[in-house]
Amino acid sequence: MTEENMNENTCNSLEGLSAKDLLKRFHILQGERVETYSLFEEGFQAYLNGAPNYNFPMYRQLVHEITQTFSKISQDIIFVINELEEKHHLTSVSSIVTGIQNNEKDKLEKTVKLQLARQNAIDHPSESSYKEEETDLKQSIQNVIGAINEQMEDLKFESEDLYADEIEDEKEEETAER
Repeated sequence: MTEENMNENTCNSLEGLSAKDLLKRFHILQGERVETYSLFEEGFQAYLNGAPNYNFPMYRQLVHEITQTFSKISQDIIFVINELEEKHHLTSVSSIVTGIQNNEKDKLEKTVKLQLARQNAIDHPSESSYKEEETDLKQSIQNVIGAINEQMEDLKFESEDLYADEIEDEKEEETAER
């Protein structure tokens, strides 16, 4: 099965989901993204530990796999955004998820720059500019993570009606069963 077919199958499996289920899927995808960052960091740390004889083919393979994973997650999230917007008319919810998606893209770009700065700091310990760049990028990434966390809170509040409806439905079912 080609990667395109796999992506199409995943998107097809998301079609017709309720808004609440789409949001649950989004939260699962965010969790997968966090896990992928962790794997990326572990692999990069293993690569750095090989200094000065870096295993670049291993790192290139890691980057390839991480890129595929992030791409797949992003495609699924874009599908969730479109479903929330077009089928469920939840513009405010979809715009928050879009903001999270944009910040995640920014975070990934800064993470890659940070990795390069970290390697340069190891390879050129006498040049303080790489350490400064590393410090600046770490702070910038923390700022993006803070923005993502705020957006996740906004999403929680903006979507609580979807979950409140579910609680009401459950209460009505319990009452009907009595």
